[in-house]
Amino acid sequence: MKAGTNGDVYVEYAKRTGDESVVYFTRDLSSEGLRKIFARVKSVLNGKVAVKLHTGEQHGPNIIPRAWVKDLLAKDLPDGTIVETNSYYDGDRFTTQAHRETLKINGWTFSPVDILDEFGTLMLPVKNGKWFKEMSVGKDLLKYDSLLALTHFKGHAMGGFGGSNKNIGIGCADGRIGKAMIHTTPGQPEQWDISNEEFMERMSESTKATIDHFGKNVAYINVMRNMSVSCDCEGVAAAPVVTPNIGIVASLDILAADQASVDLVFALSEKDRAALVERIKSRRGLRQLSYMKELGMGNDKYILTDIDNHDARISLHDAVKDVKPFRG
Repeated sequence: MKAGTNGDVYVEYAKRTGDESVVYFTRDLSSEGLRKIFARVKSVLNGKVAVKLHTGEQHGPNIIPRAWVKDLLAKDLPDGTIVETNSYYDGDRFTTQAHRETLKINGWTFSPVDILDEFGTLMLPVKNGKWFKEMSVGKDLLKYDSLLALTHFKGHAMGGFGGSNKNIGIGCADGRIGKAMIHTTPGQPEQWDISNEEFMERMSESTKATIDHFGKNVAYINVMRNMSVSCDCEGVAAAPVVTPNIGIVASLDILAADQASVDLVFALSEKDRAALVERIKSRRGLRQLSYMKELGMGNDKYILTDIDNHDARISLHDAVKDVKPFRG
């Protein structure tokens, strides 16, 4: 089995092929901004809604503000439940008991949090996968009718970037079986021996298992704020943020949502984008996007819709032209 290549090659928009999806965009990084953009994608969320977000290691400085999520759940998602899984590494969320203590410390106390693998795991099929026929996820995932991927978009030590794909693919895989399937070759003593393009492909196949399960009842929101090159799993050890805040994107197409987020980063000035672009390319993270397209998970072309300005179609350049240097 061979992984694809060119995970460090950025494909310009004009060179992409296929249909266009709709991606909504707002510069309004606030509780109200989140609610406003959520309104554009909420129609597909029915019944019990799993809200998958990264609740962070203890005292993590960059996670989505709890007040925003509290407001969203209270006013717009009364049937929504925050969901998480335990971590694969021995940290603040390695066991359910430690995980629940971390949730308290980080202020996720305003709503129940369902740790999906607390009571076991189950296998979901991976359709047309290269690496997997099935993926192990937290058993409680089947309690829900719909899924909202509410993602803090940022860098990632192995994935290059963490968008909706990483939030679901790693975040719904259970902490012992599923995450090991993605990260570790069986029988290999090195826990993190799978990297680069192969890692991106395995992660994407894991994501596909979950979103295929929910069908059309999935929505994606990427919050582009406090974008360290480090994942929120690094907590207080995360690298200092140097990339400017951009805004929030949302779509019903996971590839379009992640592609637009990456494109917005690449549209920044060279100085502003340098750190995050280096992280994405050095880890071959762009293979997430090309492989999702190969798997039929969405479109890498999209109409970027400016909800701050009467839903006008907006260019990437215009979307980021007024960003300010990150000040903390």
